[in-house]
Amino acid sequence: MPGSMTIGHTDALVMLSHDDAERLSAVLAGLSAMAAGGHLSTEQLAALGTGEAPDRAELATWSRTLATYLRDHL
Repeated sequence: MPGSMTIGHTDALVMLSHDDAERLSAVLAGLSAMAAGGHLSTEQLAALGTGEAPDRAELATWSRTLATYLRDHL
């Protein structure tokens, strides 16, 4: 994982190794399921955001959509 990804303010493209993309997709899918199922507390949701808890349904949808996108593009 370290060294498999580079992100900068001027980068137009972010690249992940295949293994990291698979793992990230699985983590995002798990996050989506936990958020949708109410298994994350308000404090945990806030830790994932900028100090304020994001909308649980929006986070679940966003993470599920991104997980699916990553998985479909591997």
